[in-house]
Parts: sequence; structure tokens; C-alpha cells
Amino acid sequence: MLLKWVAYGFKKYFTNAWCWLDFLIVDISVVCLIATTLDYDQLGAMKSLRTLRALRPLRALSRFESIRVVVNALVGAIPSIMNVLLVCLIFWLIFSIMGVNLFAGKFGKCINKTAGDMPLDSKVINNMSECIIYNVTGNFYWTKVKVNFDNVGAGYLALLQVATFKGWMDIMYAAVDSRGCEEQPEWECNLYMYLYFVIFIIFGSFFTLNLFIGVIIDNFNQQKKKLGGQDIFMTEEQKKYYNAMKKLGSKKPQKPIPRPLNKYQGFIFDIVSKQAFDVSIMILICLNMVTMMVETDDQSQEKVNILHKINMLFVAIFTAECIIKMLALRHYYFTNGWNIFDFVVVILSIVGTVLSDIIQKYFFSPTLFRVIRLARIGRVLRLIRGAKGIRTLLFALMMSLPALFNIGLLLFLVMFIYAIFGMANFAYVKKEYGIDDMFNFQTFANSMLCLFQITTSAGWDGLLNPILNTGPPHCDPNLKNANGSKGDCGSPAVGILFFVTYIIISFLIVVNMYIAIILENFSVATEESTEPLSEDDFDMFYEIWEKFDPEATQFIEYSVLSDFADALAEPLRIAKPNKIKLIAMDLPMVSGDRIHCLDILFAFTKRVLGESGEMDALKIQMEEKFMAANPSKISYEPITTTLRRKQEEVSAIIIQRAYRSHLFQRSLKQASFLYRHQACDGNMLEDEAPEKEGLIAFMMNENYGRPIDKSETVSSTSFPPSYDSVTRATSDNLQLKITDSTKSDEHVDYLLSPDRDKESIV
Repeated sequence: MLLKWVAYGFKKYFTNAWCWLDFLIVDISVVCLIATTLDYDQLGAMKSLRTLRALRPLRALSRFESIRVVVNALVGAIPSIMNVLLVCLIFWLIFSIMGVNLFAGKFGKCINKTAGDMPLDSKVINNMSECIIYNVTGNFYWTKVKVNFDNVGAGYLALLQVATFKGWMDIMYAAVDSRGCEEQPEWECNLYMYLYFVIFIIFGSFFTLNLFIGVIIDNFNQQKKKLGGQDIFMTEEQKKYYNAMKKLGSKKPQKPIPRPLNKYQGFIFDIVSKQAFDVSIMILICLNMVTMMVETDDQSQEKVNILHKINMLFVAIFTAECIIKMLALRHYYFTNGWNIFDFVVVILSIVGTVLSDIIQKYFFSPTLFRVIRLARIGRVLRLIRGAKGIRTLLFALMMSLPALFNIGLLLFLVMFIYAIFGMANFAYVKKEYGIDDMFNFQTFANSMLCLFQITTSAGWDGLLNPILNTGPPHCDPNLKNANGSKGDCGSPAVGILFFVTYIIISFLIVVNMYIAIILENFSVATEESTEPLSEDDFDMFYEIWEKFDPEATQFIEYSVLSDFADALAEPLRIAKPNKIKLIAMDLPMVSGDRIHCLDILFAFTKRVLGESGEMDALKIQMEEKFMAANPSKISYEPITTTLRRKQEEVSAIIIQRAYRSHLFQRSLKQASFLYRHQACDGNMLEDEAPEKEGLIAFMMNENYGRPIDKSETVSSTSFPPSYDSVTRATSDNLQLKITDSTKSDEHVDYLLSPDRDKESIV
């Protein structure tokens, strides 16, 4: 403290709330130390001050960031919590005043010690005066129910027990049996008082106490909005974990286990790779569980022998399963965590079966091994894709872990302080009702156990009851204790303050913070599960990718893209015919006509989610995460795209067709000219010329696969076909001719050869 004082300076030190807390706690400790040194520690004021030493753990608040963030959130919620407390106090005040008017002084009764502290019949003892008169033997005494409605303060305590449903039945029965002030109760003589408790439970418990949950959740959401949506219960490091749970691009393709070359191993590999094999094993595990359920403590020896043989059969089956998988998967068997778990459990099962007698005698029951074996039933979640609700809950729990851990630390700190305080004040109260050899405040461990019981709101009325004892006959104030103090009586005022404050802090605030955190993260997980794309869809994408990229190169060839898109499951699937849709996606391609998996995933994701202004930013983020998760992979540089490649192909086809058309027209013109020249030399009849010329055009059409108009035989100009004509189904024959361009060129040269005669040309 002094070092901080010097380092920070006087002004800065005392303007920091955490420094003030340290200053007060250290000062209290110093005062107690001085009082002990001067032998003033037995004074009443010093005893009270010494109990404040329990506040020393509060110094941890300024040391641990995980606790400090929760405290800061609670400090921000204090105004809202105080408003709810004020509403409860005002609302309960009405019922407390009503309870005082109805039951004040009516919860007393005359007890007969010889009858086991049973109340006497009202016909024998009518009121407190008669109880005192007839107490000549000392066996009778008049007492009151410790939690009553004698005043408004006591009424508040009684209503708190009713609202938390702890010990409220005794209070209600005392009210229903009450007759009058200081009169002996009579069984159910005041039945209408049931309505008082029913109405209060509806409005005072169901309504007002649940306001704490609503107000805390609303306040934390408001604080979260002020911080820009950041979680207020987590440190910066824990926020990294939280964000890691929501990563999308951190997945990468996994290389599948190769099939063995040996045909027998390959056959076994095909069997164990089928889902039916895993389902069969799950059924056997369930049957094994059933056989364990039928075991009883008083079973006959015949039943024991039958169950033992059945257990041996299951061990043999599971051992055979393990061996078969090891033969099929080879060394890849130990690359899967579930397989390692199965292997360990099988070994333990064999050891437990062979050495069952030795283990049962010297160590523990081999049944534990079979219980461990049942943990494999959790694998069924991997086989049932329909169990999305369970996965959503588990995902919400995983996201809640950092915040729940911080709140748990704060709760432990509160329990620690109250445990020390309870040990200082209630260590030697009389052991009755809820306080016994296990649940007491004599040791720190027992105190923590009692406080955990109060945190769950279970039986805290039984722990409070002995503390409310003030004198005989309920306790002995002169009883000597082990530490030299006297009396086993409690301190009602201190006890009520202790229990009420702890219940408000732990049960009504901290526990409701758990609920708020889980609801918030469940809402986030539910929103993600209702999105068009979920984690399961991306897992499915990479599972299918493994089949098309067995070497895990992260690339597939453009030629198999159509089959890959059709093999996916909805909503990423693009059913055949899908080539035009894939071309329109304009996917980047690298050398070798290969496409990267991330480009395909992003394009398919964009197709499902639609256009958005954030898609480019999402793509950059996914690429960064993917490259960070795959540092061994070299970044790739695309050289073209699917759309550009198709445009290049179409352009090449158009150019080829235009050039072929040009060659065709030139060939036809030259052939026609040659024929006319030869016809003139041979004095061919003029009426035969058009017929021969048409025959030449027909033969040229047969070779070039294109219908020729007569006007084209005299024209040397042609126009290239349009893009639509290239992509029509009727151009299939033309494509065949284009691919065989060398043959077509040779044919044109043959037709233009001057050494050919007329018959050859025909």
C-alpha cells in the first residue's frame, strides 16, 4: 500500500476506488494487529472490528482481471438492482403489515417436555397463562415459532422464507392453526389463512423475485450495447477464445485415410468405413448398458453367472472391433481421438475381466471399467445429424465457459468472505435442525459447504433456526467451548443480516447472472443455427471435398467442378445441369485449370446468402483465417477465371468459324472458276454448268458441314456467326469439324490442286 501511495501520488491514489478498498482493508488489519499487541483484542469493539478481517480477500478484486470485469458489470447494474429491491420491499411491506395484523402474538404454544416437545391440546391448556400455572413440575413451557409476524421486520424474514419456499410450510401451518393472541393453537381452526400465503406466493414470489432475472438481463444487455456488442463478463484474452468459437474460415481440407492395397484389408476397410458398422456398434453398446441395468444387489448366483458370460461376450465383441479397425486403418487408427479412447477402454475391459477378483479385492470394482465403456455412447451424436438442438445447447455452453468461470470466481470470493465471517460468529451454536457435525461453521470447509447449501436455496431455514436461539430452554449461554468462550446461543440480529445479505447476493444476483449469461449465449447460438448456413454445412463441404481432393492439395480441376457441386448437400448443392451457373460464378483459376477450395466455398456461400456489402470484407477475413490455419500452403495467384475461360473458348470458336467460312468461300470461288475455265476449254453445254456448279457446292457442304446458299458461290464476303449460334445445340457437327482442322485444310489444298481433272473434282 505504501509503495503504491508513493508511486501513484497522494491525489491519484485516493481517486482510485480499488486503491480505496485496499486502504480500508489494510487499515483494519493494522488496527486489529495493534489491538492484539496491546491486549485490547477482547474488547467488544475490537471483536467486531476483528470480524472485518474477513474482508481481506476483497483485495483480490483489484488483482484478478477476470473478477474485476464481473464486479464492474455488477456496479453498473446496482441502480437497476436497487430499484427491484425497492419494489420488493414496498410490495412485501403490504403483506408484512397484513401479517402483523393477522398473526402478531398468535404463533405461541405450550410444550410438554415429557411428550417429546409436542404441543398440548387446546382443551387441556387454553392459553399462555394456564401453561405457566400448570408448570409446577417444570415440564411445561410456553414458546413461539422463531420465524413469526410479531413485527414488520420479523414479517419480512417470514415472507422471505415463504418466497424462497424454504420452511414456509411450518409458517403456514402455524398461521392456519392460530386462534388468538397468546392462545394455544388448534388444528386448522383458521382455514382462510391459506389464501394469504397463496396470494403472496403468486405476487410476492413468482412476480417480484423473477424481476431480478429480467432486470439483470436487461441491464447487462444495455451495458453490452454501450461497449459495441462486446461481452462485459470476459477479459480480452477470454474474448479471443469466444471469437475463436465462432470462426468460419479456420477449417481446412483433411486428407482421407487411404484404402489399403491388400484386397483383404481393403474389404475390411470398406466395412468399417460404412455408417452401418458404427450404428451396429452403438446398438451393442446400448445392449451392454441394458445388461448392466438388470444387475441387482440380491441377485442369485445363476443370474450372476449369466451376466458374467454376457459381459465376456461383449468384451470379445468390442475387442474384435478394435482389432478389425486396427487391421483396416493401420497406423491411421491412432490419429483419431475416439479410436484412442476405444482402445484404452478395451484394454481396461480386458484387464478388468481377467483380473476382476484381484482388482475388486485390492483396488476397486471392475464395474467402473464398464461404466467408462458406456462413455462411447456419446459417439451417437456424430452419427445423427438431426440432433441439432443438442449441438446448439453444447455450443452455447462452450461459448459461456469464460464468463461462467469469471462469475464462479466472484461467487467463490463471496463465499470465502462469508465463510470466515460465519466461523467468527456462529462456530459454537447449538447443533440442531440444519446444523450438525457436517453442516456447521466450525471449520472453513464446513462453512463453505453450508454456504453452498444456502446458494442453492436449499434448507437455509434449518441453518438459521439455531442461530436465532437466545437463551434457555433452547440453548445454554454458560456452556464452555473449546476456544474458551461460553455459550452455544446464536446472535439473531447478526444471523439474520448474514443470511439475508448472502441470499440476496448469491441466490438472487450471482446465480441469476449465470442464467443471464447462458440465455445470452443460447440466443447467439440459436441465431447461428437458424442461419441459412451452419457449421454442419461447412463440415459437409469439406467432407465431400476430401473425396475429390484425396491428396489435400486444396485444389480441384475445373473439369470435375460440376460433379463436385452436384455431390454437395443442400443448401450448397448445385444440381446438374449446372455448368452455366458455375461459369457465371466467375471462379478464379490457376495454372492447370485448377480452382482453390476457398474460392469455391465463398462463391457457393455467396450464392446462398445473396449479395451484400459485407461480402468482400468477409472474403478477405476468410482468406486471412484460412492462410493462418494453413501456414504450409503457398499463396496462389489466379491467371484467369471460369467466365473468362469460357469467353476465350467462345471467341476462339467464332474466329475459327469465320476463318473456315473465309476459306470455304475462297475454295468454292476458285473451284467454280476452275470448272468454268475447263468447261470453256471443253465446250461444255451452258445448261449443264449450273447443275455441275451446284454439285460442287453440295460436295463442299458435305466436307465442311455447313449449308451453302447459291448466292455464296459468287460472293467472296462472309460474316462470322453470332455468339448464340455458337452455343446452340445445332452446332455440334460444326464443333467436330473444327477440332479436325488439319484434315479440313488438307482437303481444301486437294480441291485447289491444278493437277486434278474434272472427274476428280466432282
